Parts: sequence; C-alpha cells; structure tokens
Amino acid sequence: MILGQLMAAAVLIASGQDAPQTPPQTPDASRLEDVVVQGERLADRVETFVDDINSPPVNRGPARWRRDVCVGVANLKPDAAQIVADRVSEVAIRSGLEPGEPGCSPNILIVATDDGDAMARGLVERSPRAFRPEYSGAARSSEQLEAFLTSPAPVRWWHVSIPVARDTGEIAVRIPGYPPPYIQSANSRLRASTRNDLLRAFVIVDLNRAAGVSFQQLGDYVGMVAMAQIDPDSDTAGYDTVLNLFDAGRSVDGVTDWDISYLTALYGAELNRAAASQQAGEIASSMFRDQRRQQDDAF
Repeated sequence: MILGQLMAAAVLIASGQDAPQTPPQTPDASRLEDVVVQGERLADRVETFVDDINSPPVNRGPARWRRDVCVGVANLKPDAAQIVADRVSEVAIRSGLEPGEPGCSPNILIVATDDGDAMARGLVERSPRAFRPEYSGAARSSEQLEAFLTSPAPVRWWHVSIPVARDTGEIAVRIPGYPPPYIQSANSRLRASTRNDLLRAFVIVDLNRAAGVSFQQLGDYVGMVAMAQIDPDSDTAGYDTVLNLFDAGRSVDGVTDWDISYLTALYGAELNRAAASQQAGEIASSMFRDQRRQQDDAF
C-alpha cells in the first residue's frame, strides 16, 4: 500500500519535470579485464568484498526478502518498464526468490526521473516514515538518508527492514502505538532469536546520469541493489560485478557470476549467529564455497 501510494506520487512529481529525452543506450566502450592481484587468496577476496558492500542498519544483521518480491516501475514507457521489471525479477529468481504475480502490491519501487535529487526529496517529504519508520533499526541513519537525497550517482537506493522472530515471523521490535513484542524462543548466546526481513526498497534512476547503458543492463544493476543492502560508497573496482556499471572506463554486460554467487550466499546462508559480524561471515563462507566449486569445475 505504501509503495503504491508513493508510485502515484512519483508520477506527480515527475509531471513537474521535463520528460527525459534520451533513453539509456548500449555503451561503446571496450571491455577491460579486471585487475587481480596475483597471489591474493580467494577467501580474502570474498571476505573483503562481503565486508565492503554489506551495509545493514547499525547493530542489525543483513536483511533479506522473504520468499517473493513484487517490482513496480514508474515513469518509463511500458516496453522499457517491462524490460527493467523482468531483469530485476530474473535476478530475484537467480537469488532463490519468487517474483510476484501480475497486479501484486510492489515492495520494490523503481522510479525513473530526469532529476534524481528532486524526486528523492519529493518522495521523502511526502512520506518520511516510509523511509525511516518509528522503530529502531529499520533503515540507515539520518546522515545516510541525506546522502541518499543528494547523491550524484545515476542510481540511488534505500531499504527498509524489520526484525521479526526467527521461529514465528512475528514483529520483534517495539512500534509506537502497539503493545511491546513478546518473543518466545530458546535462550542462546550463539543463536539469534530474530531475523531481519526487508519490507520495501526504493530505487531512483536519474536517466540523464544513466545515459549510455541499456535498459537490460540497468535492470540487472537495479536487481543487484534491490536484493541486498549494498553500501553505495563501496569500492568494487577490483571485482567482476555489475556494481561497476557506471564506472568510467569499464564495460559491464550485466549481472555476473560473482554477483549471483553473493546473492545466493546471502539468501542461502543460515544467518543464525547472534552477532551481525558473524552473520556477514556466514555469507562470506557460503560465497567462498560457491566460488571454489566454480574454480574446480573450470579445470
């Protein structure tokens, strides 16, 4: 419901802007091989990558979508919107999730605009609690929200999550106006009694800044940042990832095996350790095992 209302708001905000004149195009840049430091251990590369890009709210472990996602796209022509939605849904499927049926209520809202700053600020001002709900650990900090509002990037994103009881799925955080939660779970210093579920994701695409990539590439990029809480300031230059799509001098066709390895690790890991850092370690361990299998299969 919240994202449906904001999708309508996005259309109204965009109506006050000049319509984007130039859709993304396939880049002409030649592909450059990734530079890999010889002798760097695979385990170290994986661990560093996971640590660099993983960015949940403070004191929270990584959040994930539960079972299915529903993608909504605003302010693109129908054929372009369908391409983007299909590519995002394909990334979700490859991550182990199910895409929503036609007509589903979106929990991933993708908004195209010719002025990313104005669109971001307009949506946040219209519904501030949709971005930072009144319970702890729902989203990143107010300083990071300001960075979202003023980001120079072609694509910016914002996730909202909620802690729930691991065994029952009941809300596990105090929400103003509601009784305090009661979590019945076996006490353990090692096993977490709660998990973090993603509630919604906002992705704003500034088409002027994103000029030079195809809608297929754009959809893959959005799929990556919508499925996981990716740090927008992470340095991924040394990795074969779609997150380098907008880096100067790089040519990225779309989501890579490395990306899917991360996402399948995120969604396949148990994430039942009590400490958030240990949960990130579980993702890294799972990704490492997958990468090692791929290396073994190549020989």
